[in-house]
Amino acid sequence: MHLRLFAIVISLLCEVIRMGSGVMQKQSAHKDTSEDCRSCLECSRDNGCVRCPERLFLFLQREGISHHGTCLHACPAGHYGQRGKDVNRCMKCRSVDCEQCFSRDFCTKCKPGFQLYKGRCLTSCPEGTFAHQTDCLDCDLAPLGEWSEWSICLRDGATCGFRWGKQTRTRGGRTPEENAASLCPSHTETQRCRMKKKCPTERRQNKKGGLGRKRERKRLRLLTSDNVGNSPNATADAAGEHGDPRDP
Repeated sequence: MHLRLFAIVISLLCEVIRMGSGVMQKQSAHKDTSEDCRSCLECSRDNGCVRCPERLFLFLQREGISHHGTCLHACPAGHYGQRGKDVNRCMKCRSVDCEQCFSRDFCTKCKPGFQLYKGRCLTSCPEGTFAHQTDCLDCDLAPLGEWSEWSICLRDGATCGFRWGKQTRTRGGRTPEENAASLCPSHTETQRCRMKKKCPTERRQNKKGGLGRKRERKRLRLLTSDNVGNSPNATADAAGEHGDPRDP
């Protein structure tokens, strides 16, 4: 009788010890996962958060061959939030140069050393754009400077000899970046302008030519008159013209 009662007491003690050990293990497991599971609707000791509240995003971070889940209000750098019917997830941006993205292929902020242009991260701005802080802006958005002075009036490379010519002026961008002027073309205006019909050299040449011709004609007249006066037939010719008083 006593042995039977002793065996019952021993078995009861063993059961109490076993139950106490299970409670301690559960408390220890709860303590290990309480920090990770604080914002979760459903949590796993090995994988962290499995299901998040409606407004939070589930971010799965790879740890070796497994993933550890966390519920976040905003996705970390290099990820974007994708909402779904069952769960909202943090998805990774496609480009490794992207720090923040709106969708998998559209970046909204690039990592240092890159310029953002139409959702892409580039090492340099393309033609027709200029770098402004961390973005590439179209040249049409660049503020313009003052107009330059009108150029000289030209036609076929000449400044005179025609009635009408053309002259131009330019207006470049005044962006603070040093390379903006080389990347963005200047604005140009052209207008008609009146030219001098005769060039100064032509006038001098014509004037010299006119005086030379006059002097040459005068010289020829003098030479002709001298030749006529010195000719031996000059007296006879003159007598023939006026008659000889000795003739009957």
